[in-house]
Amino acid sequence: MNDTPGWASPGSAPSDGQEPDTSGSARPTEQPTEQPADQGSTDQPNAPSQWSKEQPLPGQWSAPGPQDAVPGQTPPPPGPGRGDQHPGGPGGYGAHGGGGWGGPGPGYGGPGGPGGWGGNWGGPPPAAKPGVIPLRPLGVGEILDGAVSTMRTYWRTVLGISLTVAVVTEIAVILFQGFVLDDSSTADTLNDSTATFSEVSSALGSTLLGSGAVLLITLLGTIVATALLTTVTSRAVLGKPVTTPEAWRDARPQLLKLFGLTILLPLIAVAIVTVGILPGVIVGVTASSDAGIALAVIGGLGAGIAAVWLMTRFSLASPALMLEKQGVVKSMSRSAKLVRGSWWRVFGIQLLATIIANIMASIIVIPFTFLAAALSGDGVTGFLDSDGGSLGWTFLIISGIGSVIGSMLTFPVTAGVTVLLYIDQRIRREALDLDLARAAGVEDYGSAAPGPTPGS
Repeated sequence: MNDTPGWASPGSAPSDGQEPDTSGSARPTEQPTEQPADQGSTDQPNAPSQWSKEQPLPGQWSAPGPQDAVPGQTPPPPGPGRGDQHPGGPGGYGAHGGGGWGGPGPGYGGPGGPGGWGGNWGGPPPAAKPGVIPLRPLGVGEILDGAVSTMRTYWRTVLGISLTVAVVTEIAVILFQGFVLDDSSTADTLNDSTATFSEVSSALGSTLLGSGAVLLITLLGTIVATALLTTVTSRAVLGKPVTTPEAWRDARPQLLKLFGLTILLPLIAVAIVTVGILPGVIVGVTASSDAGIALAVIGGLGAGIAAVWLMTRFSLASPALMLEKQGVVKSMSRSAKLVRGSWWRVFGIQLLATIIANIMASIIVIPFTFLAAALSGDGVTGFLDSDGGSLGWTFLIISGIGSVIGSMLTFPVTAGVTVLLYIDQRIRREALDLDLARAAGVEDYGSAAPGPTPGS
């Protein structure tokens, strides 16, 4: 099929000397038998050996019925095929089918014909579904449903991984915010109109450093959760469960590469945006400030669009790195190849999954935030009117619990959608469904046309 790593190539075609029968299996080719010596004459051509020795006279042929005629039994009426709709009735197009393509005879047999493709024609047979998705190109709803089905079917492993990573990450964030960050002094400095430039710069530097440290801790947790859940989702496609230790053993060799990829992609986006606004900044400093601001806005918008386009092309690099055991650069190249020609579709599905995940997280986090503010010393009004001062341990702990619950629910959705979208693109471009079917132990897969794809 293809030479890309990750799955073995599909099996070979039927062997020589065999042809597929109507059921799709291979059978030996029939060999004609010898013609008897006393058959035929010089003025009559030899008939094939499969013909009966006693042929009816010319003009006395009749269309074979579905069964041998029985004395006293009325034959069934002709089927609704083309033969009874053309001149000549059953002897039209369906003369050899006993009632046409849709008749009861053993001809081509349309809907209801016993010799046809099957009774009550309703489209091709459904695709095999050994796991959470059918093995064919997927619709948008099937990708989202597959991610939720993975979480529902293997909830012990999925929620166990998500909960563990979220708890460890949130504890580290709370401890860092409670012991390291001094929000009260920083806020007082930033709100002081008499503060010097060096004091404001120092306060801004401390704020950015603290936010970067929190972002880094959260990013590390996201990387670990994504790596483990990628393994779980890939096994769920095959209908095979995986335990947390097994997922860890499979994902551990690729964690460092995944960390490098996760850091590299945002740096590329930041570099593109910086290059876009840099000419405006230079013009604003050296010439006109108004012209510089306008140029910076235009350049920032253009660079932002370019960054979004590039990040969408690389959005499937993470599952390519984990499942194909690729390097950072190779996984980015694989993602660009899979997304090529389907950019809008990939972008739309990723955006929809992000919106759904954020809504789910907001439903959990916002009530916990207000509850934490109500139970803290200043209350909800004091929290809304605060200028970024110290939040206190009560607020940090209660809001952290909400963040843990939100992350536990959103990690499987975002990771599952990305993995299933990667698998869907490989099915569409590389016929990965054949390899997945063989890996799942599905027999006779590929002998019939797959079912229709709902959605796009």
